[in-house]
Amino acid sequence: MLFGRLWLLFTLVPVVELALLLLVGRQIGFWETVALIVITAAIGAKLAKNQGLGVLRQIQRELNEGRIPANSFLDGIMILVAGALLITPGILTDVFGFLFLIPKTRGYFKLWLKVRFMKYVEGDIYYKRR
Repeated sequence: MLFGRLWLLFTLVPVVELALLLLVGRQIGFWETVALIVITAAIGAKLAKNQGLGVLRQIQRELNEGRIPANSFLDGIMILVAGALLITPGILTDVFGFLFLIPKTRGYFKLWLKVRFMKYVEGDIYYKRR
């Protein structure tokens, strides 16, 4: 199951990205498309760095207060993924990268991840009891 998902990720996503880049390039031109890729990578890297440093400070603050920084840690992981997506050339990866950097939409993704994790853990416990 995991192999199938990884195969889709590493084959389907690049094909979709290439098709989108070709469509955009046809509409706005080659150099404009290259500029779009470079600009989104630069802006995304800067935003990810700034937000990542903010989350790092939040994690340190929570640890100093004796709390477990689970939410902040998850924010940090999502910001790291966002930075990687934004540096990767492509339209689709940029959209998801920017969505991960917006705190409100990142919250929806975090909730989705938490629910998936809890279902995984509960399912795993259920099967171990049998």
